[in-house]
Amino acid sequence: MPNCTEDRDLFGTVGRRQIEVGFDGGEVTSDAGLLLLRQVEQKLGLLKAAARVLPDPRNPHLIVHTTEQLLRQRVFGLCQGYEDLNDHDQLRLDPTLQTALDKRGKSAAAQHGASSPTLCRFEGRANRPAAVEVHRVLVEQFINSFTEPPQELILDFDATDDLVHGEQIGRHFSAYYDNYCFLPLYVFCGEQLLVAYLRSAKHDGALHAAAILKLLTDRLRQAWPQVRLVFRGDSGFCRPLLLSWCERHGVDYVIGLQKNSRLLSMAATSCAQAQAAFEQEGTTQRVFGEFTYQARSWRRSRRVIARIEHSAQGTNPRFIVTSLPEAPQVAYEWLYCARGEMENRIKECQLGLFADRTSCHLWWPNQFRLLLASLAYVLLERLRNVGLTGTEWARAQMGTLRCKLLKVGAVIVRNTRRIRFFISSAFPYRDIFLLVARRFAPSG
Repeated sequence: MPNCTEDRDLFGTVGRRQIEVGFDGGEVTSDAGLLLLRQVEQKLGLLKAAARVLPDPRNPHLIVHTTEQLLRQRVFGLCQGYEDLNDHDQLRLDPTLQTALDKRGKSAAAQHGASSPTLCRFEGRANRPAAVEVHRVLVEQFINSFTEPPQELILDFDATDDLVHGEQIGRHFSAYYDNYCFLPLYVFCGEQLLVAYLRSAKHDGALHAAAILKLLTDRLRQAWPQVRLVFRGDSGFCRPLLLSWCERHGVDYVIGLQKNSRLLSMAATSCAQAQAAFEQEGTTQRVFGEFTYQARSWRRSRRVIARIEHSAQGTNPRFIVTSLPEAPQVAYEWLYCARGEMENRIKECQLGLFADRTSCHLWWPNQFRLLLASLAYVLLERLRNVGLTGTEWARAQMGTLRCKLLKVGAVIVRNTRRIRFFISSAFPYRDIFLLVARRFAPSG
């Protein structure tokens, strides 16, 4: 029952009017934007598809929270900014979350969301087959997002550090990152996420990249036989096995190449040209060159593009190896450098959706947490790129979307026929909120 006996004279007055505060406002939420996430999920069916491939050894006659509801609760919680399982001990009582989970039980316990111990057991059921199948769901969602066959797809591969702060299985000290961490591998195509693969930091940064590229290539070409595929990555992925595989299977590539004395020698003319131009004009100069190069571990020579930049700090040479025919400046600035946008996507996963919250002791629950954040990312990415296209927030970060559209206060009134959400009349983003809801409204 609401507490109506709170002190109401703690906050003084405004002019002649007394400020009163009471805790008798009924059911109020700060997460009314969950209704938008519910619309997005109903349109995509992403979490429904993922729930079907997750293991569930429970007795079906004793289940209160279905696997889909558990998955929804966890993913929706990440979207709303609730990174810890403990957050759900209170969040489970929120009527908006209960609505987003389609809870219809008659008893109070059946209407509530799952508790943190239930969600912990849910994560603990994760295993290798489940991780494989959830990745399959992510790829199928990517394929289904196209209304017409694409002509070209650029697959961005990148590894990132995932710091650990305990004795998690698989942790390893990385000299590069100077800490104990995991080294997950991400694959994006544009802003869409295809792979979030957890790995130990004791292995090479390109571990299993060729195998994952093969699986993606097979499935994408099965869906679109004529599509042109381009592999893009930094110098950590410049491995003979991967380059040879791409050439044998008709996959183009543009990959960073670590500089060495031989490359610097071959680019000496371009370096001298950039230095002379700088000394003459006094401004930073960029010069592009190209040549064929064969490393000792390569079976053949390949096209290498050199970007030489000379400024007051001196000469800064960079190299890429590519199978693409574009002019050197275009290949470097417009194709290779565009991979930097992937860094923003990884930041959204880790900083905005807590993909680095891999604090479980066991390996597969941590991989599952990485995938939970990935599913949350896909929902918000679809909300942004479909629901917000043409608006000022079409390029907004996940944190901005959460603050503007998801963390929305509302008073809730429920009866036997309706669940009514009363959002503030002064809500400044009313039109955009309704626009997203209309774009994801059920057809028909």
